[in-house]
Amino acid sequence: MDSKQAPADIVTEEWEGTPLGVREWVYAMLGVLESAQEQLLQQKEVIGQLQKRVSELEEQVRQNSSNSSKPPSSDGPGQKPATKKTPSGRKAGGQPGHTGQGRKLRPEAEVSHFVDRRPTSCSGCGALLLGEDPSPMRHQVTEIPRIEPVITEYRCHSLTCLQCGQANQAEWPTEMASGAFGPRLSATVGYLTGRMGMSQRDVEEIATSLFHTEISLGSISTLTQEVSQALATPVLTVQEYVQTQPIVNADETGWQQAGQRHWLWLAATPLVTLFLLTSSRSANSAKALLGEKFAGIVGSDRWSAYNWLSTTRRQLCWAHLKRDFQAFVERDDESALLGRALLAQEKQLFALWHRVRDGTLSRDAFITSVQPIQDQVGKLLRQGTSLPHSKTAGTCRDILKREDALWTFVTFPGVEPTNNAAERPLRRAVLWRRRSFGTQSDAGSRFVERILTSVTTLRQQDRDVLDYLTEACAASIRGVTPPSLLPSSLSTHLNGYELGWLSSWVGAK
Repeated sequence: MDSKQAPADIVTEEWEGTPLGVREWVYAMLGVLESAQEQLLQQKEVIGQLQKRVSELEEQVRQNSSNSSKPPSSDGPGQKPATKKTPSGRKAGGQPGHTGQGRKLRPEAEVSHFVDRRPTSCSGCGALLLGEDPSPMRHQVTEIPRIEPVITEYRCHSLTCLQCGQANQAEWPTEMASGAFGPRLSATVGYLTGRMGMSQRDVEEIATSLFHTEISLGSISTLTQEVSQALATPVLTVQEYVQTQPIVNADETGWQQAGQRHWLWLAATPLVTLFLLTSSRSANSAKALLGEKFAGIVGSDRWSAYNWLSTTRRQLCWAHLKRDFQAFVERDDESALLGRALLAQEKQLFALWHRVRDGTLSRDAFITSVQPIQDQVGKLLRQGTSLPHSKTAGTCRDILKREDALWTFVTFPGVEPTNNAAERPLRRAVLWRRRSFGTQSDAGSRFVERILTSVTTLRQQDRDVLDYLTEACAASIRGVTPPSLLPSSLSTHLNGYELGWLSSWVGAK
């Protein structure tokens, strides 16, 4: 501060007569005060930043499966379950008077052996007993015989013509495998690794202890590749099928290939599910999964890779939204109020939806009943964009960018409000990843794609997985077209309302 000047509020007649030394001391104190005020403002800013950081870290610590995308398996031991059942006071197990669910007797045509026991003499008088009991007591015992491998030796003879001396070599039969193992053994190895998620060492042990067949780790790896090749064409057909469906649910999860970050994508329909491993989580990978010209409706979370799709052709997962709203509740007062209000609307929405699913509420009545809920949710989200909590405001803005995609399921039959159809089959792949730590090569990743696609699809259609894999491997050996993974009839799996809607959808295309 200039020592020749003084602040206006202290320039008085007394000030003019104040000694110079006193003036300089006052100026110095004013400078100290100004510096202290500046430091106080800086410290206040730092404290605010630290408080914000602490709040963010506390929120991270509180994250669990109920308020974030973390899976339930990541919840700590102290995490309370979302819902707590009231103890009934009854003992565990079947209650008195409960009708047992014992194993039913199989038809006689399916019984391998019969053991008949008849009394020969009367226990009262000792007389000889004759005749037949038309309704004997029955008891069936199911047993597994010792499994012994069936070894077939092929002998290709060469004979010399007695007429001209020409040597003639017989040809190997087309059904003969080029390797040492047949199609059903190859299929079994693929089933154990791809469906049951067993390691190659576990498969080696099972082959020895259960099937009494010696097979090396290298042979197991070779057989999985044979299964992969046998499934290549059927899985390609599945991909083409999925990309033409009116409704698809999609999801993705991390994967490791040779130590590098990859992503396992999934596209699920009611009867067919496709898996695809890519090197990125980008929109290009989503397009490779669904097809760049995909014209149906996609159920998914809010991941940006799906933003190339119109919001009118998307359905955002309400289970994810519910976790976001719960995260609001666990923040400050204003966010908490917003979260509770949104959760109340979500509860009303699903109460109505469950009635639609069980047939007690018509679609038209559902559409009418949802309208006020839709209006209120939109109003609350818009209010949330102006809240001081940056994460809450940011989430509200992000949801509103795709607001139309919240309500697709209301008017389109067959569309679900959650993405459970994709998340359920993805869990088995996640378990496989955790046990195996991913794959080591492109060939291994192709096997993962193909076996998961085949097994999941076959189970959706209630088809025998091992029988199909055996037929596919046998077809590959013979060089003929493998059996299809596609459903034989779509109409048997849809109700009349959904079938009519799908027919009109296809006609509009």
